Amino acid sequence: MSNTSNVLQQITGIVGKKGVIADPADMAPYLADARHYEDSTCDLVVRPATTDQVAAVVKLCAAEGVAITPRGGGTGLVGGSVTHEGIVLSLDRMNSIRQVDALNHTLTVDAGCILADIQETADEAGCLFPLSLGAEGSCQIGGNLSTNAGGVGVLRYGNVRDLVLGLEVVLPDGRIWDGMNALRKNNTGYDLKQLFVGAEGTLGIITGAVLKLFPKPQAKVTTLTAVDSADAVLQLFDKVRASLGDRLTAFELIPRLAMELCTAHIPGAVDPFDAPHSHYALIEVTSPRAGDDLRGELEEVLATAFEAELVSDAVFAESEAQTLDLWRLRETIPEAQSKEGASIKHDVSVPVSKSIEFITEANKRIEATLPGTRVCSFGHIGDGNIHYNLTQPKEIAPDAFMAKSGEFHRIVHDLVVELGGSISAEHGIGTFKRTELAHYSPEIDIELMRRIKLALDPHRIMNPGKIFDL
Repeated sequence: MSNTSNVLQQITGIVGKKGVIADPADMAPYLADARHYEDSTCDLVVRPATTDQVAAVVKLCAAEGVAITPRGGGTGLVGGSVTHEGIVLSLDRMNSIRQVDALNHTLTVDAGCILADIQETADEAGCLFPLSLGAEGSCQIGGNLSTNAGGVGVLRYGNVRDLVLGLEVVLPDGRIWDGMNALRKNNTGYDLKQLFVGAEGTLGIITGAVLKLFPKPQAKVTTLTAVDSADAVLQLFDKVRASLGDRLTAFELIPRLAMELCTAHIPGAVDPFDAPHSHYALIEVTSPRAGDDLRGELEEVLATAFEAELVSDAVFAESEAQTLDLWRLRETIPEAQSKEGASIKHDVSVPVSKSIEFITEANKRIEATLPGTRVCSFGHIGDGNIHYNLTQPKEIAPDAFMAKSGEFHRIVHDLVVELGGSISAEHGIGTFKRTELAHYSPEIDIELMRRIKLALDPHRIMNPGKIFDL
């Protein structure tokens, strides 16, 4: 940091002593990476309490040429908040609910609000905020917006990009852009808020948001179905979607390997079926009408699927506790994988119609490259987002397996692009996928992003080194 002592003193004057962390031990929680690939170093962790304080800190850093790395809850999976320079700016003190407007179905919040707290506030207002992630107990909405988070509700509600009406952003020169409107229709020029959603903090710091709320579901049915072929999974999805329409909230793929890992490593996780099956589909349907016979409609669809030999068994959750048990089998897959050994992860998307084709072909290519590699392909099959993770063969050491990461990434991503897909479905680019983005993106895409970046952040201080190289 240039003029370290002078800048430190000025920042402390802006945010107060409670807003500055300089001791290495106290900074450590703000520097850890969720995947432990590469922890950060920095000169200072800054924790402003207001948007005006954020603006003042950014303005000072812009004048002094100090890099700023915005940080949310630290749950990102692509190194989007990894840094080795300047300051880390955390919004964890900015965690107020600013306004609830149940009639307008909007919720206005500080960017440091924890996602689970936002969900709870919406619920108390008789509404639903549908973004749901495994890390919802610790991730912050500002980070969710900055990475365009997805989650299990995308099939029905869309990504977080679809769930925001307005933003407040501190720009790289310290000015505050107030785009906090709560309108469904606003056709006055460029939709500027969408510049900052998914920008991973490279264009500014989101400090506030107006979020969309939805009618609170009054009826819900959750079932885990056993399917004995990959092709049958997609056919089942098509049948359920055709019958239940937008009441289909989630359709999640769980392979047999994931079931085995969860029941082996996750306390309380139990396979609800008497016999093993090659694949499982976790299906959830909801309705804002308490009288809807969702169970009956879904049972009717599954009956036709049984007759067509698409489904071989199914269990329904009979209570909220059983619903949570079924979802535990899906949501703890990454944790179970980490306990099994080394894992090479891919967050990709392809057109829904090509999802099983992708999994089948990718499995062939991986097996041909390293026989015995255990493939755990799971996730949001209803929106084409597949977490195609590879678990080490039992006879290979973790380090030797991880040394093949680059080779496996190229195999998987080549196939994704062949099928018209994306190398990052919901996790973003950060630092870990920069080379992959540069390899696969058309040059004009990178050029346009660079132009936007340099137009808003000519001094290159805002989350440097992320997404692409300048």
